[in-house]
Amino acid sequence: MPLANLEGVAIHYEWIGKEAAPVLLLSNSLGTNYRMWEPQFECFSKHFRLLCYDTRGHGASAVPAGPYTIGQLGNDVIHLLNYLQLDRVLFCGLSMGGTTGMYLGANYPNRFHKLVLCNTGTKLGTLDSWNARIDAVRKGGMRTVSQLLMERWFTFDFRSSHESEVAEIQEMFEATDPEGYIANCAAVRDADMREAVCKITLPTLIVSGKHDPVATQADAQAIIKSIAGSKMVELSAAHLSNVEAHEDFNREVAAFLQA
Repeated sequence: MPLANLEGVAIHYEWIGKEAAPVLLLSNSLGTNYRMWEPQFECFSKHFRLLCYDTRGHGASAVPAGPYTIGQLGNDVIHLLNYLQLDRVLFCGLSMGGTTGMYLGANYPNRFHKLVLCNTGTKLGTLDSWNARIDAVRKGGMRTVSQLLMERWFTFDFRSSHESEVAEIQEMFEATDPEGYIANCAAVRDADMREAVCKITLPTLIVSGKHDPVATQADAQAIIKSIAGSKMVELSAAHLSNVEAHEDFNREVAAFLQA
């Protein structure tokens, strides 16, 4: 299991695909790990060398004491690129990973060719909602909120017809270290990218879910208006559009990154 010992944190990463291909870095959502991108592995690895990693506090990465900030999450990516001696890469992140991508695009544009920001927003949730979730997990663990989040992450129709896929994601969520999750909840809670996102000049694709109650259509439109020349695609999905609408997701994202 490859671990990069970076500044103050050990980050787990995995390579998928041919070495000669352009590198595409995939950044996971809150409460998951790099395996959330499994619906993309086969398609994307035909065109790119995938660099998958677990955000600090998730998966097999270390869980330093929190709370974290979005700046820390973004700087972990830069330190990982430096550790692997990578100059510039393509980037795709979902939800928290998308917020990380906004930070990176605004602060380190010379390290990326293109950005894909999925199911995310410049300011997600409210102080009260995040604090309530943090308190619930602190008192009762990950299972106290997992069922509610599955209902927000997937539409009713998908949950009913793809029970095994939803169960896998729920199991991934419930296996996340509670302290790591709480520390990352604080990072997303406190992240306000409304001014920073206007600095992004990289070619950017925004992927939104038509039925996403977490990162809404209004959130997607706010990003579009803030990044000059950015493009948007709307998929028939809730929050984890890369899982629920994986075929459309794969086609649209691969086409944008290859153009």
